[in-house]
Amino acid sequence: TKLDIGSNPFRELPESIFSLTNLTELGIWGNELSHLPESIGNLTNLTELNLNLNELSELPESIFNLTNLTKLNIGHNQLSELPESIGNLANLTELDIKFNQLSELPDSIFNLINLIKFDIVLNKISELPESIGNLTNLTKLDIGSNPFRELPESIFNLTDLTELDIGYNQLSELPESIGNLTNLTLLNVGSNQLSELPDSFFNLTNLTELNIRSNQLSELPESISNLANLTKLDIGSNQFSELPESFFNLTNLTELNIGSNQLSDLPESIFNLTNLTKLDIRYNQLSELPESIGNLTNLTELNIWDNQLSELPESIGNLTNLTLLDISDNQLSELPESISNLTNLTKLYLGDNQLSELPESIGNLTNLTELNIWDNQLSELPESTGNLTNLTVLNISGNQLSELPESIGNLTNLTKLYLGDNQLSELPDWLDQDIIS
Repeated sequence: TKLDIGSNPFRELPESIFSLTNLTELGIWGNELSHLPESIGNLTNLTELNLNLNELSELPESIFNLTNLTKLNIGHNQLSELPESIGNLANLTELDIKFNQLSELPDSIFNLINLIKFDIVLNKISELPESIGNLTNLTKLDIGSNPFRELPESIFNLTDLTELDIGYNQLSELPESIGNLTNLTLLNVGSNQLSELPDSFFNLTNLTELNIRSNQLSELPESISNLANLTKLDIGSNQFSELPESFFNLTNLTELNIGSNQLSDLPESIFNLTNLTKLDIRYNQLSELPESIGNLTNLTELNIWDNQLSELPESIGNLTNLTLLDISDNQLSELPESISNLTNLTKLYLGDNQLSELPESIGNLTNLTELNIWDNQLSELPESTGNLTNLTVLNISGNQLSELPESIGNLTNLTKLYLGDNQLSELPDWLDQDIIS
């Protein structure tokens, strides 16, 4: 039997709950509990217990008598220690203790050899013992956002792992033995202090998702093409000034982030990645985009803000599946006429460029809900702006507008209209004061 009283404001629980000895699943997540009674130990038939998102600073000793538990979630609490008796819960297959204040783990936790999922994200644990290698049934291990400077070698013997998160730590290197984890499909080593990756890293040919963002990496080897099953790759916020040619053989990629690097150009071959739906190349040093960007016709999101682009290729108009286009913070003085082909756009960001006019055909983009053209040099808006009747946000601040077209009165769905820092001497009567900023 199952009882779920999650997401309520309980500060304490009625004692009668702990008389329900036939319960097998109990969910009391998302409450305001600061303690539990010892009588929770009466529920010896429990196989699943969810105490996530409470205010518990300690657990009653009796909870560790619930030896039929297979799933225990005590994440998002205020626990600073766990007792050795957690080792009694020998049937656990899933243990979630993320978002607490634990600085160490009891030795007995590494005797829970039936664990297949173990999550200790966002604690204060600075080291793990070699005995973590006992947990040979693990398929998912999340130890990110702790202050680890190094990891025990035995982690890399957990060859059943399919998902490993060691992001947001303080790791400066990875051992060659990471190449043992050949069943990995998801690997996060982002937000560490890595300056290079071991050769064996590129033997992880089953990876479909890889995050190495926010490290200190300056080059990738040609062997990155071994990771041919990747569909999501994030190498943003590193120090790459160029990418190996073999990088562009990763033709299964659907999401790619190469933003916040030092790339000054993109080879034509990047646009062999025709399965991409999301491409982030923001905050680089790109002065132009090749015409072949128009090959990426499956893109739904393209983010190229904060580069040095002075023009866009006409072929951008081929990207007719785009719903988001951000080309803010560049040096664009005009837009190609073909931008009017992007009729599926819902969000268009053109701010902080040098645009002096918008094409009349911008009125074709009738699915837009947000249009941001702040900090340009516009002296007028085309009448066709009034066709954009789905707009809820229009930001035209920081331009040289002295008047607004009457057609803007058609934009009856606007909830935010930003007009600041222009040369307007009067506002149309129809404007609702609630939407003006």
